[in-house]
Amino acid sequence: MKRITVLLAEDHEIVREGLRALLEHEDDIAVIGEAQTGRQAVKLTSKLRPDVVVMDIAMPLLNGLEATRQILQARPGIKVLILSAHSDDAYIEQIIALGAAGYLIKQTSHDVLSRAIREVQKGKTFFSPSISKRLHHQYEKSPDREGLLQKKDDRLSSREIEVLQLVAEGNVNKETAAELGISIKTVEKHRQNLMKKLNIHDTAGLTRYAIGTGIIESSVRLRII
Repeated sequence: MKRITVLLAEDHEIVREGLRALLEHEDDIAVIGEAQTGRQAVKLTSKLRPDVVVMDIAMPLLNGLEATRQILQARPGIKVLILSAHSDDAYIEQIIALGAAGYLIKQTSHDVLSRAIREVQKGKTFFSPSISKRLHHQYEKSPDREGLLQKKDDRLSSREIEVLQLVAEGNVNKETAAELGISIKTVEKHRQNLMKKLNIHDTAGLTRYAIGTGIIESSVRLRII
């Protein structure tokens, strides 16, 4: 029997260990990798090519939404299943628009997680019951789904979103350049473009924007520089 291969993308080690331990009891599921940042998730997905990526949203360096976008753009056949503490409509709408196969809240039981992995691997979608009910209600109100599948601000490129998150997390230009493998001048150019596009004139404003749009959490542990 071919096992369903899974990559776990979660920044809290204790949560990853718990998920791995639970899934190891399933004969048809194999955890083949773990990522603690969104950037690691993108790289490991490309290297390991799992059937399913179980992805948290609140990930450092590259958030789960942007990591999902990059993964699905590079390898559309891979299924991304969101497992998050957040159940806000804004997150759910964005993740559906990106093409994720499902969305579970972290209060989900082990049995439901295992079933969700099996279902999305088959090409189906799977949502926590509370989320599914809300989606159904929204669909009834708007059958054409207008307003339901809102993408993140399309004024920003993928690279600009990456730079914005790193800046909002407290990285200086040199650190951002090293993390992205680009020059400091290129980082400075991206920052200038961000401020111009968003009509924001300081780092504090960029940070508030990143929090407001879900690029980072309001509770993110910002570094003091």
